[in-house]
Amino acid sequence: AEDKVEQFRVLFLDRKNQLIADEQQGRGTVDHTPVYPREIIKRALTLEATGIILVHNHPSGDPTPSKADVEMTREIADAGKKLSVAVHDHVIITRTGHASFKRKGLL
Repeated sequence: AEDKVEQFRVLFLDRKNQLIADEQQGRGTVDHTPVYPREIIKRALTLEATGIILVHNHPSGDPTPSKADVEMTREIADAGKKLSVAVHDHVIITRTGHASFKRKGLL
């Protein structure tokens, strides 16, 4: 939440939703970090994860998902669905709060 640039992390989960790994997948600028759905799903398959939770920060302090955040999340969820890797949530963290895609009905 305190980082001055965006950081994108993925929590990889087993079939019992136990944490297998927490990995940084990207680090960017003050308002963008590159995310590659193919690489996230590839890593999930390598770890034999059946679920993932996406997490990134917004240095601006506003946890509202951007249009790009929503589109990227849908791309990852669609790719995962085809390979039995569920996206359980995408959480945006800030100094003042957080936003859950699942709670907002975006997943």
